[in-house]
Amino acid sequence: MFQDILGNDKIKELLQETIKNEKVSHSYLFIGQAGIGKKMLAKEFAKAVLCLENNKCCDTCKSCLEFDSQNNPDFVLIEPEGNNIKIEQIRNMQRKVQEKPIISGKKIYIIDNADLMTQEAQNALLKTLEEPPEFVTIILIGENENAFLATIKSRCMILHFNSISNLDMKKYLEDNYHMNVTSNMLDVFHGSIGKAIEIKDKQETYLLIEQAIENLEKEDLIDLIKKLDILYTSKEEILDMLDYINIILLKKSKQNVNYTDCIKIVEDTKRRINQNANYDMSIDNMLFNIWEEVV
Repeated sequence: MFQDILGNDKIKELLQETIKNEKVSHSYLFIGQAGIGKKMLAKEFAKAVLCLENNKCCDTCKSCLEFDSQNNPDFVLIEPEGNNIKIEQIRNMQRKVQEKPIISGKKIYIIDNADLMTQEAQNALLKTLEEPPEFVTIILIGENENAFLATIKSRCMILHFNSISNLDMKKYLEDNYHMNVTSNMLDVFHGSIGKAIEIKDKQETYLLIEQAIENLEKEDLIDLIKKLDILYTSKEEILDMLDYINIILLKKSKQNVNYTDCIKIVEDTKRRINQNANYDMSIDNMLFNIWEEVV
């Protein structure tokens, strides 16, 4: 159980023990940044709790087979509709929550991005958390603990997830995705496997950006613009790419103070893009001003 999930070993051990000792709580709150395995772990935990063979994720019992095919009637995953989780979604859950399990002795509800629940939805959920059926476990997953009502948090076992270490992430990405990641890439992932996997198909692009910025002092302006031409065609990912540039610039600023001003230039470019300034002109100005600062 959990062997394919990276990091947060103490939480995995705790959940394994609760299953082994039949001490599964009625409600949990999984808190941590996006992309570090909270949802994956919650689903694996749910599968183990529902397993008919001593709660071990046997992969062969009726519950596990139907879980893997996303047809287990005793498991429900609730996700945001649009920008939030609405009160009607929670009311729909409440209409079903009293119904007894069909396959297993338990029912599991996972509410992903639960910190996006409206206040009305949280207040409605509170009624279920106060008096849950004995066979129900509810797992809330979120990034922002402060977004939850104190009364919600007081009724949950709160588990804080840690970011994945760069060393563990590097090995995992090499072994599972054959990614040759640099230290700058690891820094931009911020301990999030999810973020790393999102850009695995853009690895060459990030390497090109890194090489251009690393050799900034030696670049002719025209050559720099040509090498970073990808910035002009990556409007959807530009903020992530600018964050990546600033990670490299921050490291270079420790040897050359001029790079500190370059970071400010990039941040100003991000602000302009967010305010819908002319996109190509914003990139033009950024590259010219950075080049002028260090050459």
